[in-house]
Amino acid sequence: MNADNKIGLGTAAIGRPLYINIREESADSEINLDEFRQKGIEVLDSAYARGIRYFDTAPGYGMAEQMLIDWIQEKKDESIEIATKWGYTYVANFDSNAIQHEIKEHSLKKLNEQWPKSKKLLPLLTTYQIHSATLETGILDNAAVLDRLAQLKYEYGLKIAITTSGSNQVEVLKKALDIEVDGKELFDLFQVTYNVFDQSIALIADQIYEQGKRLVIKEALANGRIFPNEKYLNYGKVYRSLNQLALKYYVGIDAIALRFCIDSISVYRVLSGASQNQHLSDNMKANDFKLLTEEIEMIKALAVDPVEYWNERKQLGWS
Repeated sequence: MNADNKIGLGTAAIGRPLYINIREESADSEINLDEFRQKGIEVLDSAYARGIRYFDTAPGYGMAEQMLIDWIQEKKDESIEIATKWGYTYVANFDSNAIQHEIKEHSLKKLNEQWPKSKKLLPLLTTYQIHSATLETGILDNAAVLDRLAQLKYEYGLKIAITTSGSNQVEVLKKALDIEVDGKELFDLFQVTYNVFDQSIALIADQIYEQGKRLVIKEALANGRIFPNEKYLNYGKVYRSLNQLALKYYVGIDAIALRFCIDSISVYRVLSGASQNQHLSDNMKANDFKLLTEEIEMIKALAVDPVEYWNERKQLGWS
Protein backbone atom coordinates (compact mmCIF):
# COMPACT_ATOMS: atom_id res chain seq x y z
CA MET A 1 0.00 0.00 0.00
CA ASN A 2 1.31 3.46 -0.95
CA ALA A 3 1.86 5.34 2.32
CA ASP A 4 1.63 8.63 0.41
CA ASN A 5 -1.74 7.78 -1.12
CA LYS A 6 -4.15 10.70 -0.76
CA ILE A 7 -6.94 9.17 -2.83
CA GLY A 8 -10.20 8.08 -1.23
CA LEU A 9 -13.31 6.63 -2.84
CA GLY A 10 -16.67 8.36 -2.95
CA THR A 11 -19.46 5.82 -3.38
CA ALA A 12 -22.31 7.83 -4.89
CA ALA A 13 -21.83 6.42 -8.39
CA ILE A 14 -21.68 2.78 -7.26
CA GLY A 15 -24.70 3.11 -4.98
CA ARG A 16 -27.27 4.47 -7.40
CA PRO A 17 -27.58 4.30 -11.18
CA LEU A 18 -27.74 8.05 -11.81
CA TYR A 19 -25.55 10.91 -10.63
CA ILE A 20 -25.11 14.57 -11.53
CA ASN A 21 -22.40 14.20 -14.13
CA ILE A 22 -21.39 14.21 -17.76
CA ARG A 23 -21.24 10.61 -18.96
CA GLU A 24 -20.49 9.11 -22.32
CA GLU A 25 -22.72 6.15 -21.63
CA SER A 26 -26.34 6.42 -20.53
CA ALA A 27 -27.85 4.46 -17.69
CA ASP A 28 -30.18 1.61 -18.55
CA SER A 29 -33.84 2.33 -17.89
CA GLU A 30 -34.12 -0.95 -16.02
CA ILE A 31 -31.53 -1.82 -13.38
CA ASN A 32 -30.66 -5.35 -12.32
CA LEU A 33 -30.01 -4.57 -8.67
CA ASP A 34 -28.03 -7.76 -7.98
CA GLU A 35 -25.67 -7.06 -10.90
CA PHE A 36 -25.44 -3.39 -9.99
CA ARG A 37 -24.54 -4.25 -6.41
CA GLN A 38 -21.95 -6.80 -7.51
CA LYS A 39 -20.27 -4.22 -9.75
CA GLY A 40 -20.17 -1.88 -6.76
CA ILE A 41 -18.53 -4.54 -4.59
CA GLU A 42 -15.96 -5.12 -7.34
CA VAL A 43 -15.08 -1.43 -7.34
CA LEU A 44 -14.70 -1.48 -3.53
CA ASP A 45 -12.43 -4.52 -3.78
CA SER A 46 -10.43 -2.88 -6.57
CA ALA A 47 -10.02 0.31 -4.53
CA TYR A 48 -8.87 -1.69 -1.52
CA ALA A 49 -6.38 -3.66 -3.61
CA ARG A 50 -4.96 -0.38 -4.92
CA GLY A 51 -4.37 0.91 -1.40
CA ILE A 52 -7.46 3.03 -0.82
CA ARG A 53 -8.57 2.95 2.80
CA TYR A 54 -10.84 6.02 3.01
CA PHE A 55 -14.40 5.47 1.81
CA ASP A 56 -17.12 8.13 1.75
CA THR A 57 -20.80 7.23 1.61
CA ALA A 58 -24.30 8.45 2.56
CA PRO A 59 -27.90 7.25 2.90
CA GLY A 60 -28.65 9.45 -0.11
CA TYR A 61 -26.38 7.27 -2.26
CA GLY A 62 -28.90 4.52 -2.86
CA MET A 63 -27.51 1.15 -1.73
CA ALA A 64 -23.97 2.46 -1.09
CA GLU A 65 -24.11 2.73 2.69
CA GLN A 66 -25.57 -0.76 3.11
CA MET A 67 -23.02 -2.08 0.62
CA LEU A 68 -20.21 -0.74 2.80
CA ILE A 69 -21.80 -2.11 5.97
CA ASP A 70 -21.77 -5.57 4.41
CA TRP A 71 -18.36 -5.17 2.77
CA ILE A 72 -16.42 -4.17 5.88
CA GLN A 73 -17.82 -7.16 7.74
CA GLU A 74 -15.95 -9.38 5.30
CA LYS A 75 -12.81 -7.24 5.11
CA LYS A 76 -12.37 -6.86 8.90
CA ASP A 77 -9.47 -4.43 8.39
CA GLU A 78 -9.01 -1.78 11.07
CA SER A 79 -7.05 0.41 8.65
CA ILE A 80 -10.27 1.11 6.72
CA GLU A 81 -11.80 4.50 7.47
CA ILE A 82 -15.45 5.22 6.70
CA ALA A 83 -17.15 8.59 6.45
CA THR A 84 -20.91 8.79 6.09
CA LYS A 85 -23.49 11.55 6.20
CA TRP A 86 -27.03 12.40 7.19
CA GLY A 87 -29.58 14.79 5.74
CA TYR A 88 -30.51 13.33 2.34
CA THR A 89 -32.95 10.51 1.62
CA TYR A 90 -32.76 8.57 -1.64
CA VAL A 91 -36.24 8.34 -3.17
CA ALA A 92 -35.72 7.34 -6.83
CA ASN A 93 -35.97 3.62 -6.03
CA PHE A 94 -33.35 2.89 -8.73
CA ASP A 95 -35.69 4.16 -11.44
CA SER A 96 -33.67 5.88 -14.19
CA ASN A 97 -36.76 7.83 -15.20
CA ALA A 98 -37.51 9.14 -11.72
CA ILE A 99 -38.26 12.87 -11.56
CA GLN A 100 -36.90 13.27 -8.04
CA HIS A 101 -33.84 11.38 -6.83
CA GLU A 102 -33.27 12.68 -3.31
CA ILE A 103 -34.88 14.78 -0.61
CA LYS A 104 -32.87 17.05 1.65
CA GLU A 105 -33.94 17.48 5.27
CA HIS A 106 -31.69 18.93 7.96
CA SER A 107 -33.85 18.20 10.99
CA LEU A 108 -33.18 16.53 14.33
CA LYS A 109 -35.80 13.97 13.36
CA LYS A 110 -33.90 13.05 10.17
CA LEU A 111 -30.60 12.85 12.06
CA ASN A 112 -32.07 10.50 14.64
CA GLU A 113 -33.78 8.48 11.90
CA GLN A 114 -30.61 7.92 9.84
CA TRP A 115 -28.06 7.46 12.64
CA PRO A 116 -29.07 3.92 13.73
CA LYS A 117 -28.21 2.46 10.33
CA SER A 118 -25.05 4.54 9.88
CA LYS A 119 -23.99 3.37 13.33
CA LYS A 120 -23.58 -0.12 11.89
CA LEU A 121 -20.40 1.13 10.19
CA LEU A 122 -18.72 1.30 13.61
CA PRO A 123 -15.96 0.75 14.62
CA LEU A 124 -14.61 1.72 11.18
CA LEU A 125 -16.86 4.78 11.03
CA THR A 126 -14.63 7.72 11.89
CA THR A 127 -16.45 10.68 10.36
CA TYR A 128 -20.10 11.76 10.51
CA GLN A 129 -21.07 14.60 8.20
CA ILE A 130 -23.94 17.00 7.66
CA HIS A 131 -24.72 16.34 4.01
CA SER A 132 -24.45 19.60 2.04
CA ALA A 133 -24.61 22.14 4.85
CA THR A 134 -25.79 25.55 3.65
CA LEU A 135 -26.66 28.84 5.28
CA GLU A 136 -30.14 28.63 3.74
CA THR A 137 -31.23 25.54 5.71
CA GLY A 138 -30.19 27.12 8.99
CA ILE A 139 -28.48 23.89 10.02
CA LEU A 140 -25.44 25.68 11.48
CA ASP A 141 -27.76 27.63 13.82
CA ASN A 142 -29.85 24.62 14.88
CA ALA A 143 -28.81 24.17 18.51
CA ALA A 144 -30.73 20.90 18.96
CA VAL A 145 -28.96 19.27 16.01
CA LEU A 146 -25.55 20.64 16.96
CA ASP A 147 -25.97 19.38 20.53
CA ARG A 148 -26.94 15.93 19.25
CA LEU A 149 -23.90 15.82 16.95
CA ALA A 150 -21.65 16.79 19.86
CA GLN A 151 -23.19 13.97 21.88
CA LEU A 152 -22.42 11.46 19.11
CA LYS A 153 -18.92 12.88 18.74
CA TYR A 154 -17.93 12.21 22.31
CA GLU A 155 -19.92 9.01 22.80
CA TYR A 156 -18.44 7.27 19.76
CA GLY A 157 -15.16 9.13 19.23
CA LEU A 158 -16.29 10.49 15.87
CA LYS A 159 -15.06 13.38 13.81
CA ILE A 160 -18.04 15.60 13.13
CA ALA A 161 -17.98 17.23 9.72
CA ILE A 162 -19.88 19.06 7.03
CA THR A 163 -19.91 18.75 3.27
CA THR A 164 -20.44 21.93 1.28
CA SER A 165 -21.66 22.93 -2.15
CA GLY A 166 -22.28 26.27 -3.80
CA SER A 167 -20.51 29.50 -4.58
CA ASN A 168 -20.42 30.56 -0.91
CA GLN A 169 -18.50 27.55 0.42
CA VAL A 170 -15.89 29.76 2.08
CA GLU A 171 -18.57 31.67 3.97
CA VAL A 172 -20.13 28.43 5.19
CA LEU A 173 -16.76 27.08 6.31
CA LYS A 174 -15.88 30.23 8.22
CA LYS A 175 -19.15 29.98 10.12
CA ALA A 176 -18.65 26.28 10.83
CA LEU A 177 -15.12 26.84 12.12
CA ASP A 178 -16.47 29.16 14.82
CA ILE A 179 -19.16 26.79 16.11
CA GLU A 180 -18.67 25.47 19.63
CA VAL A 181 -20.82 23.26 21.84
CA ASP A 182 -20.15 23.51 25.57
CA GLY A 183 -17.02 25.51 24.85
CA LYS A 184 -15.51 22.93 22.48
CA GLU A 185 -15.14 23.21 18.71
CA LEU A 186 -17.63 20.90 17.01
CA PHE A 187 -16.34 20.35 13.50
CA ASP A 188 -13.17 18.40 12.72
CA LEU A 189 -13.39 17.81 8.97
CA PHE A 190 -14.72 19.65 5.94
CA GLN A 191 -15.57 17.95 2.64
CA VAL A 192 -15.59 20.60 -0.06
CA THR A 193 -15.70 21.08 -3.80
CA TYR A 194 -12.31 22.06 -5.17
CA ASN A 195 -11.00 21.59 -8.68
CA VAL A 196 -9.35 23.27 -11.65
CA PHE A 197 -12.38 25.54 -12.13
CA ASP A 198 -13.56 26.36 -8.60
CA GLN A 199 -10.49 27.06 -6.48
CA SER A 200 -12.19 29.31 -3.92
CA ILE A 201 -11.44 26.92 -1.04
CA ALA A 202 -7.75 27.77 -1.36
CA LEU A 203 -8.57 30.99 0.50
CA ILE A 204 -9.25 29.06 3.70
CA ALA A 205 -7.34 25.79 3.24
CA ASP A 206 -4.31 26.93 5.24
CA GLN A 207 -6.48 28.02 8.17
CA ILE A 208 -8.19 24.63 8.26
CA TYR A 209 -4.84 22.84 8.18
CA GLU A 210 -3.27 25.08 10.83
CA GLN A 211 -6.18 24.37 13.18
CA GLY A 212 -5.47 20.64 12.89
CA LYS A 213 -8.66 19.89 10.98
CA ARG A 214 -9.07 17.73 7.91
CA LEU A 215 -9.95 18.84 4.41
CA VAL A 216 -11.44 16.29 2.00
CA ILE A 217 -11.96 17.19 -1.66
CA LYS A 218 -14.97 16.12 -3.71
CA GLU A 219 -15.83 16.82 -7.35
CA ALA A 220 -12.13 17.08 -8.24
CA LEU A 221 -13.10 16.24 -11.83
CA ALA A 222 -15.83 18.90 -11.87
CA ASN A 223 -18.54 16.35 -12.66
CA GLY A 224 -16.68 15.45 -15.84
CA ARG A 225 -16.22 19.00 -17.10
CA ILE A 226 -12.42 18.78 -17.00
CA PHE A 227 -12.56 16.47 -20.03
CA PRO A 228 -12.73 18.09 -23.49
CA ASN A 229 -16.37 18.60 -24.37
CA GLU A 230 -17.87 20.48 -27.31
CA LYS A 231 -20.52 21.93 -24.98
CA TYR A 232 -17.83 23.93 -23.20
CA LEU A 233 -15.79 25.55 -25.95
CA ASN A 234 -15.03 28.38 -23.50
CA TYR A 235 -12.68 25.96 -21.72
CA GLY A 236 -10.41 25.45 -24.71
CA LYS A 237 -7.38 26.85 -22.86
CA VAL A 238 -8.10 24.60 -19.88
CA TYR A 239 -8.31 21.51 -22.07
CA ARG A 240 -5.10 22.33 -23.92
CA SER A 241 -3.20 22.96 -20.69
CA LEU A 242 -4.40 19.78 -18.96
CA ASN A 243 -3.75 17.70 -22.06
CA GLN A 244 -0.22 19.08 -22.31
CA LEU A 245 0.49 17.95 -18.74
CA ALA A 246 -1.20 14.59 -19.30
CA LEU A 247 1.10 13.90 -22.24
CA LYS A 248 4.15 14.93 -20.23
CA TYR A 249 3.38 12.59 -17.30
CA TYR A 250 1.91 9.74 -19.39
CA VAL A 251 -1.41 9.84 -17.52
CA GLY A 252 -4.96 10.92 -18.22
CA ILE A 253 -6.40 14.37 -17.64
CA ASP A 254 -8.19 12.95 -14.61
CA ALA A 255 -4.89 12.16 -12.89
CA ILE A 256 -3.65 15.70 -13.56
CA ALA A 257 -6.80 17.17 -12.03
CA LEU A 258 -6.56 14.95 -8.95
CA ARG A 259 -2.84 15.67 -8.55
CA PHE A 260 -3.51 19.40 -8.71
CA CYS A 261 -5.82 19.07 -5.70
CA ILE A 262 -3.16 17.16 -3.79
CA ASP A 263 -0.27 19.47 -4.64
CA SER A 264 -1.90 22.90 -4.49
CA ILE A 265 -3.44 22.85 -0.98
CA SER A 266 -3.11 20.79 2.21
CA VAL A 267 -5.63 17.96 1.94
CA TYR A 268 -6.39 14.81 3.90
CA ARG A 269 -7.99 12.98 1.00
CA VAL A 270 -9.15 13.66 -2.55
CA LEU A 271 -12.13 11.53 -3.51
CA SER A 272 -12.32 9.52 -6.68
CA GLY A 273 -15.91 9.02 -7.72
CA ALA A 274 -15.11 6.17 -10.09
CA SER A 275 -17.82 3.61 -10.79
CA GLN A 276 -15.66 1.43 -13.06
CA ASN A 277 -12.38 -0.32 -12.32
CA GLN A 278 -10.63 1.17 -15.35
CA HIS A 279 -11.57 4.71 -14.32
CA LEU A 280 -10.36 4.00 -10.80
CA SER A 281 -7.08 2.65 -12.15
CA ASP A 282 -6.66 5.82 -14.22
CA ASN A 283 -7.42 8.00 -11.17
CA MET A 284 -4.86 6.19 -9.03
CA LYS A 285 -2.08 7.23 -11.42
CA ALA A 286 -2.25 10.58 -9.62
CA ASN A 287 -0.02 8.91 -7.02
CA ASP A 288 2.77 8.31 -9.53
CA PHE A 289 4.05 11.88 -9.98
CA LYS A 290 4.06 15.40 -8.55
CA LEU A 291 3.38 18.64 -10.37
CA LEU A 292 6.10 21.25 -10.54
CA THR A 293 5.51 24.61 -8.87
CA GLU A 294 5.19 26.38 -12.22
CA GLU A 295 2.66 23.77 -13.38
CA ILE A 296 0.56 24.30 -10.27
CA GLU A 297 0.63 28.05 -10.87
CA MET A 298 -0.39 27.51 -14.49
CA ILE A 299 -3.45 25.53 -13.39
CA LYS A 300 -4.29 28.09 -10.72
CA ALA A 301 -4.55 30.67 -13.49
CA LEU A 302 -7.33 28.60 -15.11
CA ALA A 303 -9.81 29.17 -12.25
CA VAL A 304 -13.23 30.64 -13.00
CA ASP A 305 -15.55 32.70 -10.83
CA PRO A 306 -17.33 30.40 -8.30
CA VAL A 307 -20.74 31.87 -9.13
CA GLU A 308 -20.17 31.10 -12.80
CA TYR A 309 -18.98 27.59 -11.95
CA TRP A 310 -22.03 26.75 -9.82
CA ASN A 311 -24.52 28.28 -12.23
CA GLU A 312 -23.05 26.04 -14.91
CA ARG A 313 -23.16 23.03 -12.61
CA LYS A 314 -26.86 23.58 -11.98
CA GLN A 315 -27.47 22.96 -15.69
CA LEU A 316 -26.10 19.42 -15.44
CA GLY A 317 -28.67 16.64 -15.33
CA TRP A 318 -28.77 13.20 -13.75
CA SER A 319 -27.12 10.75 -16.15
